[in-house]
Amino acid sequence: MEISGHTQLLCLIGSPVGHSGSPVMYNYSFKKLGLDYAYLAFDIKEEETEEAVRALRLFNVKGFNITMPCKTKVVSCCDELSREARLIGAVNTVVNQDGRLIGHNTDGLGWVRSCREKGVEIRGKKMTIAGSGGAATAITITAALEGMEELSVFARKDSFYENAQATVEKLQREVPGCRIRLFDLEDKNKLYQEIGGSDIFTNATRVGMKPMDELSLVEDMSVFREELVVSDVVYNPRKTRLLTDAEAAGCRIVPGVGMLLWQGAEAFKLYTGMEMPAREVMERYFSD
Repeated sequence: MEISGHTQLLCLIGSPVGHSGSPVMYNYSFKKLGLDYAYLAFDIKEEETEEAVRALRLFNVKGFNITMPCKTKVVSCCDELSREARLIGAVNTVVNQDGRLIGHNTDGLGWVRSCREKGVEIRGKKMTIAGSGGAATAITITAALEGMEELSVFARKDSFYENAQATVEKLQREVPGCRIRLFDLEDKNKLYQEIGGSDIFTNATRVGMKPMDELSLVEDMSVFREELVVSDVVYNPRKTRLLTDAEAAGCRIVPGVGMLLWQGAEAFKLYTGMEMPAREVMERYFSD
């Protein structure tokens, strides 16, 4: 579609953004659905976030996505936050509603949707999740809000451990129907014990991502069983060692690329009110 004086702008801000698949994904979807939008990516450093958001507000953009390192900085730039964004403490999607900037976080919803697309329901289930960064926080909080019954969170006792403690405390206060506990990720025996009593195990750490693609948090193959669902937030490589081992043991797996796709689809729906042609996007741009 040609750019016109009526074309509405959407964009991505963060740094670096040159590798991002978002412009291709969104612009393909706009063309497919006949929507007069255009999507660009702008390399914005963390300290430039507030200035960038002011400019986007002035330009009256339809909305924008946010990637690292700007996700937490954007929180204070919004006029209103969704419940997920408020609890997670980070924003990855902003919608401009008549001049008011509404901040959302679709990362966790992307994980939930990727599970459901694989036939995995999370409501009423128990999950063990490893990690305390942004992805882990988004998944943990959204899973609780979406009806997860029990969560065992494993985090390394490093600079992010306090973040994990804060997440657990927030959920205990805000979602009392979900039982949640925090453990040390270095305690492998406890990790394996909790996985053994879980319906789902999720790796939300960088283990498995290049250059750690030879590594897995689960070294003991006896931990895997056919009833266990194993998911990973890492999408490069498409199938991590964790997922390869789990699949070989008969587990159902949920690759990280699904979260990447469906968080974008959730944002697309917030912008346009329409469903992204996600399966076509997956086949065209995200399949191996």
